[in-house]
Amino acid sequence: MATISIKGMSCQHCVASTTKALEEISGISNVKVDLEKAEASYDGDVNTNVVKEAITRIGFEVTDLA
Repeated sequence: MATISIKGMSCQHCVASTTKALEEISGISNVKVDLEKAEASYDGDVNTNVVKEAITRIGFEVTDLA
């Protein structure tokens, strides 16, 4: 499971938007977004640049990719 830190999420709408953006990436499954920890985790072997671009496109900033 990969985990990314995300800056800018502040509500459940942000969580829903982030979840949707990640679920739309081919090869990603089991998405979990944690507002309090400001991070998202997912299963799948996807290029981190694709993940970062999807999050940036919806208005948030990826601060750490693990």
